[in-house]
Amino acid sequence: MLRTFQTHQIRDQKELSDSLWEFSPCQGERAGCWRKAAVPGCWENYPGFEAYRGEGMFRKKIHAGGNVRLEFKGVSHTAEIFLDGKKIASHYNAYTPFDVVVPDLEQGEHLLEVKADNRFGPESALHVPNDYMSYGGISRAVAMETVPDVYLQWVHVTPRRSAAGWQAEVEVCLKNLTDQEQTVEVSASLAGKTVRWKGCPVAAAGETVLKETACFSEISQWSPENPALYSVTAQLLKNQEPVDDLIDRFGFREVKVEGKRVLLNGREILIKGFCRHEDHPQFGCELPFSAMAADLALMRDMGANSVRTSHYPNDEIFLDLCDEQGILVWEENHARGLELAQMQNPNFQRQALDCIREMITDHYNHPCIYIWGILNECASETEYGKSCYAEQFELIRSLDSSRPRSFASCRFKNDICLGLPEVVSYNIYPQWYNDAPVEEYLDELYRWIQEDTEGSGKPFLVTEIGAGGIYGYRTPAKCKWSEEYQAQALQKQLTAVLNYPGCFGVYIWQFCDVRISEEWFYARPRTMNNKGIVDEYRRPKLACEVVKRIFSECGNKV
Repeated sequence: MLRTFQTHQIRDQKELSDSLWEFSPCQGERAGCWRKAAVPGCWENYPGFEAYRGEGMFRKKIHAGGNVRLEFKGVSHTAEIFLDGKKIASHYNAYTPFDVVVPDLEQGEHLLEVKADNRFGPESALHVPNDYMSYGGISRAVAMETVPDVYLQWVHVTPRRSAAGWQAEVEVCLKNLTDQEQTVEVSASLAGKTVRWKGCPVAAAGETVLKETACFSEISQWSPENPALYSVTAQLLKNQEPVDDLIDRFGFREVKVEGKRVLLNGREILIKGFCRHEDHPQFGCELPFSAMAADLALMRDMGANSVRTSHYPNDEIFLDLCDEQGILVWEENHARGLELAQMQNPNFQRQALDCIREMITDHYNHPCIYIWGILNECASETEYGKSCYAEQFELIRSLDSSRPRSFASCRFKNDICLGLPEVVSYNIYPQWYNDAPVEEYLDELYRWIQEDTEGSGKPFLVTEIGAGGIYGYRTPAKCKWSEEYQAQALQKQLTAVLNYPGCFGVYIWQFCDVRISEEWFYARPRTMNNKGIVDEYRRPKLACEVVKRIFSECGNKV
């Protein structure tokens, strides 16, 4: 499943996922032994491959011809793409999409092969042994399309709110596959209006971005209470005949920072959220549509209005569901807990920037995304780290000036990067990693930010807080790792944070228990991160009712 709605009516598109491919590991005694495997999927869920780290080959025969565009929503965590034995593309990072166009392919049957690799190594700066699992396989949807010589690559809509009403800036990117300049016409229809570009030259083997602004007087604003969505339909015409199209969705909503407040359509936001990994014992990181919807239903039932996509861009189907249900999303690039030496990996900055570029280009139109985040708990106390943060924030601003930026820090009283983003965010664990009273710990941190840092005067958000609790471990002693202690800690933590006057919300760490890299076994019972409010099978712990009660007491403020 690519999206929750149809993205083309003219362009020929066929989904290659949600079907059986053939799979074989490239290492070990079973190398060369092919078996049927569902795509998308993670090979850790294949019998006998539960702990396999290495390369795996997927193959499928396809019938195609012409200018064939292959789109991969996610391959974990590196991919090499082959067509009829010839390598045509490669990509790094499990959590962002990529595509490749094969021009003038001969009509007929062809062999498509995807080599995935989930091994760790110095060439991989973002996928490292970590407090979550890096799975292997074709973990998100795959599509095959036939495109004309000049085709629509993306369409972006940026709504802007003013006293006179709403405006929307429309941008359309065209790509020319030929070695000659081409001239085309383009139209984009949205919310009852159409903008047109005539006589548009597109350079040989190049790209062109067209821009136009339209004004709207009668529309419905997107908000958590009323998640109104609109379609934008871009068409490319040659000799006045439509030859390509691209359909996406957006919402008329505006996010602004005013002093210490974050405003959605002029109303102050109060975040009641969960951090969530893409992880399930049956599906790995490839959660099907129904499992994603079930996760959101559980979070909404507990009173949440927001999700943090820790610690990587999420499957776009999940974002579609958040758009449709009015769930606010903090989406961030892929990096967690990297120390200075890891950030100095020569591949780090390039791979992190690529992730940002792919994330924003692909997910730009989702109204649910209200903020972009980067580099969770990385070396923001160092000068080299600061230079990396600054460059990544600069790239975000060049790609999208309509949303604020932030990063989740854990550097207590020594972070030097708080002047870079619009929002200051911290991961704190009083009552878990230390026994300090929550109010005192939070107040000491907040006062330091306001009095001694460049983060003074900015909105402040708690992006992680919580405690471990192993499902079913209950004891009158209420000791750590028991469900009783977790519930008691969450009671103190959430009450303090949501009543603190300088804080505009909280993300609980985390929604569900998740599998982690085996290298982390010594700090994580069951080789799991057990801080979920529900366990890996989504069974509620005692803390679930605590969260539900406290979130409901906050009322329905945005």
